[in-house]
Amino acid sequence: MNRRDLVVLAIGLTVAAWLLVRAFYGSLPPFDWWLPVPLAVLAIAEALGARTLKARLSAEREARKSQGRGTTAARTTGPVRPVEPMMVARLAVLAQASAYVGAVFVGVWAGVLVYAAPHIGRLGTATGDTVAAVFGVVSAAGLVLAALWLESVCRVPPGSDDPDRSGSARA
Repeated sequence: MNRRDLVVLAIGLTVAAWLLVRAFYGSLPPFDWWLPVPLAVLAIAEALGARTLKARLSAEREARKSQGRGTTAARTTGPVRPVEPMMVARLAVLAQASAYVGAVFVGVWAGVLVYAAPHIGRLGTATGDTVAAVFGVVSAAGLVLAALWLESVCRVPPGSDDPDRSGSARA
């Protein structure tokens, strides 16, 4: 995934959201702080998934290495549950989609933030909208980072000798 595409998407949507919020701010309902919570939950879930998948793939690689060398290290650490390649492929697709969704919401919330923050003293709802926008930008950026990490975990390591079992969705 090209990180530059994500940055361009976020910047373009920041400008578009700022223009829309500037034009319609008086008729928009106030933004509640809890609106970005689903983004934060998804970011946490993907980060935990990336950590778990990374540990499972590392354990599987180590078990294969020790079996190839004929050592007993695999027996001392317990059985290693193999990672299904299709699950890794699905997680890679989820990560790519989540990165784009996160970039979209970074742009939208940043556009709201750019408009609402300077108006804190003049507009009554600007304070609450600024808090929601800051939480939105942080949650969406967290989703992008978690998605990029999950995608990197799903890649085949360089020099992998068994491409069918190394867990990659890359074509």
